[in-house]
Amino acid sequence: MSQESHLDQVNKLRNVGIIAHIDAGKTTTTEGILYRTGKKHKIGAVHEGQAEMDWMQQEKERGITITSAATTCFWRDHHINIIDTPGHIDFTAEVERSLRVLDGAVVVFDGKMGVEAQTETVWRQANKYKVPRICFINKINQTGGDFQRSLKSIHAQLSKKAYPIHLPIGFEQSVKGVIDLVDWKAYVYDNYDDKELKEVEVPADLVDQAQELRHQLIEHAVAEDDEILTKYLEEGLDKLTSTDIKQAIRTATLSGEFYPVSGGDGRGVIVEKLLDLVVDFLPAPTDTVNIIGRHPKTAKEVIRPTSIDQPLTALAFKIATDPFVGKLCFIRVYAGVLKAGSYVLNATTGDKQRVGRLVRMFADKREDIDMIESGDIGAIVGLKDSFTGHTLSDLNQPIILESIDFAEPPVSIAIEPATKADQEKMSLALQRLAEEDPTFRISVDDETNQTIISGMGELHLEIIVDRMKREFKVVANIGEPQVAYRETIKKAEVTAQGKYIRQSGGRGQYGDVWLKLEAQSLGAGFEFENRIKGGAIPQEYIPAVKNGVLEAMNRGVVAGYPMVDIKVTVYDGSYHDVDSSELAFKIAASIAFQEAAKLAEPILLEPIIKLEVVTPEDFMGDVIGDINARRGRIESMEDKLGVKVIMAFVPLASMFGYTNDLRSLTQGRASSTMEVHNYQEVPSSIALEITSKAR
Repeated sequence: MSQESHLDQVNKLRNVGIIAHIDAGKTTTTEGILYRTGKKHKIGAVHEGQAEMDWMQQEKERGITITSAATTCFWRDHHINIIDTPGHIDFTAEVERSLRVLDGAVVVFDGKMGVEAQTETVWRQANKYKVPRICFINKINQTGGDFQRSLKSIHAQLSKKAYPIHLPIGFEQSVKGVIDLVDWKAYVYDNYDDKELKEVEVPADLVDQAQELRHQLIEHAVAEDDEILTKYLEEGLDKLTSTDIKQAIRTATLSGEFYPVSGGDGRGVIVEKLLDLVVDFLPAPTDTVNIIGRHPKTAKEVIRPTSIDQPLTALAFKIATDPFVGKLCFIRVYAGVLKAGSYVLNATTGDKQRVGRLVRMFADKREDIDMIESGDIGAIVGLKDSFTGHTLSDLNQPIILESIDFAEPPVSIAIEPATKADQEKMSLALQRLAEEDPTFRISVDDETNQTIISGMGELHLEIIVDRMKREFKVVANIGEPQVAYRETIKKAEVTAQGKYIRQSGGRGQYGDVWLKLEAQSLGAGFEFENRIKGGAIPQEYIPAVKNGVLEAMNRGVVAGYPMVDIKVTVYDGSYHDVDSSELAFKIAASIAFQEAAKLAEPILLEPIIKLEVVTPEDFMGDVIGDINARRGRIESMEDKLGVKVIMAFVPLASMFGYTNDLRSLTQGRASSTMEVHNYQEVPSSIALEITSKAR
């Protein structure tokens, strides 16, 4: 294929994620898109386990999305790759890694609730990766659905720069279409599942409101496009064609500071207007002109244009185990062409690897393809030793792309096989699951020799254990959930010496290190500085000093938990011409750190959960009392649609089993969402209890 025809093809490609709070209707909207683009003969109901994108058995049973699913469809001669992501906070890593490789996103809102807790989280994640997005306010045709109120909540909590591009016609159950504010046409339907939309005149009773919103939309859009702004200022609004306006809106949307808003029923024919927005306003891969990475050996910046003529540059963003073909490595190709049967370099590990089969995914179904070209998304079958965040590149022109950062898992449980025969199978199963999920960790407790698994929450670990049983036929017993405490220091600055001298005939060991420890603000992380002058410690031993510090930080001085948020400076020491070694300086640094940490007022930190509870007013007193009993702090209370929304911060340690407790407390009528907010100091009385248990 020539570069010109490829460019035309890539211009008509959209890599789009569907993101939202749990139960906003992401999967249903995706099902509606697949139905309207001819990929499905009917729309699968999520609550009945019929949704194509919820293909895992646990997803069908629970009616929630657990793993992001990729699929492909076509609309108006455009090729759209869609990734439907989970809404539950325990699976937020799926959103993170999807947004890293997507060009645009559709943010779905529950029209009855507006902006919810997890909506804010996914919005922040999209901001982090600078992903342009459009907003779709779903369920506005249901009782309590309100487009305008939801729009106000977007303005209040997410961005003032969200502008309706479609104005719904009707309210709640009477919603029957939209006014397109760009084309100045109305599109209506009799039933949401009609085969097609009917074009009609703009209803007279909505003309004034629609004109005002149209002026706002155009004024703010043209401000981002110099060419259209000049025409607007010189010739006026009436001289702008719908093509001009669409160009301005597209430019504004791609800037990441302008968000077109639509609304309707994600199951219905109105989804066609949402597809139009995806095609018209979300970016093509060619809108990102250059991909920037670094050379794996020299660390120099490498720039790759988005083109098939460039050396291969691709990022692995997800590993999945398919029951039929085995390991699948999902990739986004940024430059060049990946061909089946070719050899590539895993630039992250330095390994040469052979690419076997290539497939395009349709949720859990596959279609074999010969190549994946720049801009596209696909999967490699059976690629070994490549994991999430690894870069695949040309053998002779390597490049490493920025990887994907994931939060540390805050919840741990001990796990053991039910029988001796399951021991080996359990190790293999855990290893496979850890390869798939970068927020799932496995470790062994040195003292008890227990296997510890860590994840983002109770549901996350519950799903892991369930998958072991179903997919790997391993039955396991689990212990009580444990909190991932951390330790830090309070004293602003403290110094200590670490000296390691061993003489036992022949060559000895000598290392002498002076360290300064400084407390950092919570969440600031670890920092290491070398201030050695005059060669007091030779430069070649400084990495060993840093490694010794990091090793010592893994086991804190209060209760043995990892230490965080500390700046460590090595500023003095001494060495021996013959006896000094990397090992000696590593041990000396470890001793110095332990001594300094003991002098620096070490404290315990615990993860704090941001909790949002939606409850009928009748139970509000009981819910608040229960939160207070769990050492929680109420942050805010507000009314939404006849229910109370309570926002609070609560220690994770007191939140195990909360979902079931809340159901009991409210006769099953309340719901909650949680996410890890930050770490805070543990009250002294509780710290004493934790410390005594650790010992």
